[in-house]
Amino acid sequence: MATHRVLADGLRFPEGPVACSDGSVILVEIERGTLTRVAADGTVTAVAELGGGPNGAAIGPDGAVYVCNNGGFLFQPVDGINKVKPGVPEGYAGGWIERVDLKTGTRRILYTHCGEHRLVGPNDLVFDAHGGFYFTDYGKLYPRHRMNGGLYYALADGSRIVEVAWPLLMPNGVGLSPDGATAYVAETESGRLWAFDLSGPGRAPRHSNMAPHGGRLVCGLPGHQRLDSLAVDSMGNVHVATLSTGCITVVSPGGEVLEQIMTGDPMTTNVCFGGPDRRTAYATLSGKGQLVAWTSQYEGLKPAFGI
Repeated sequence: MATHRVLADGLRFPEGPVACSDGSVILVEIERGTLTRVAADGTVTAVAELGGGPNGAAIGPDGAVYVCNNGGFLFQPVDGINKVKPGVPEGYAGGWIERVDLKTGTRRILYTHCGEHRLVGPNDLVFDAHGGFYFTDYGKLYPRHRMNGGLYYALADGSRIVEVAWPLLMPNGVGLSPDGATAYVAETESGRLWAFDLSGPGRAPRHSNMAPHGGRLVCGLPGHQRLDSLAVDSMGNVHVATLSTGCITVVSPGGEVLEQIMTGDPMTTNVCFGGPDRRTAYATLSGKGQLVAWTSQYEGLKPAFGI
C-alpha cells in the first residue's frame, strides 16, 4: 500500500483531480454535483454548483475548467463503501460538456449532442496541444441493459465535436501519450486498456476490424479488475485507477504491468500528478470520500494547459 496522506475527507464521490501550481487540487464531487477545490491546507470549497453528475475535469487553453457531466448516478453504501448502482436518477435526460470560469463560478454548456446523437454519460477528458480535447462517453448501465459509449473529440469554443471511436464497453479514463500521437482509453467492465493511434486531431484510423471500435489492445487485467480513470507519466506509462482491487495499475506503453500501487479503497477512481517536480501523486478514493497524496517514483506528464 502506498504511504499516502489524506488531504481531504468527507467528499461525496470525488473524481477528476487536477493539480494546480499553488498546491491546491480541483476535483469534482459526483454525488454532491459540484466542482470543488481542496486547498493545500486541506480546506474544501465548492467552486461551482453543477448538478447532474460532474465526472471529469481538465484545464483548458483559456484557464477555465472543462467538465464532463454524466447527467447523474445512483449511489448506495455497501460495507461502508459508497458505490454506484445501475439506473439513473429522476430527471435524467442525458449528459453534457460544460465550461466553468474559476473566478466567477459561472458555467456554460458547450455540448449535449454529437450530430443527432445525445451524449449519454461523458466521463473523462484530456486536452491536446492544439487546444481541443478528447473525452469518453461512458454510456449508462441500467438494471437489465446498458447503453454503449464512445470516444469523442471537441473544440473548446463549442464549435465542433466528432466521434472518434464507437462503440466502447463503458469507456472511462482517457489520456494522451507524451508525443500526443496516441489516445489511451480504459474500459471499466472489460478491464482493458485500448490505444487509438492518431493521424490528426480527432482522427484515429482503424487498427483492427476485430475490435468493434477499431482500437489497439494495450493490456487486459486478469480476474475481476475494473478500470476507471487514468493519467500518463513522462515516460509514457499509463497509470489506471483500478476498481475492486483498489489500486493504481501502472502499464508500460508496450502493455506490461509494471506494478500495482494499493490504496485501500476498492473504489479508487482517478489519479493525477502535481508538485514542483510532478512527482506528487493525487488519487480520489471515492468509496471513502477522500483525496490522498503520496510521493511517486514516476514523474507525471505535464498537461497541455494548467493553472
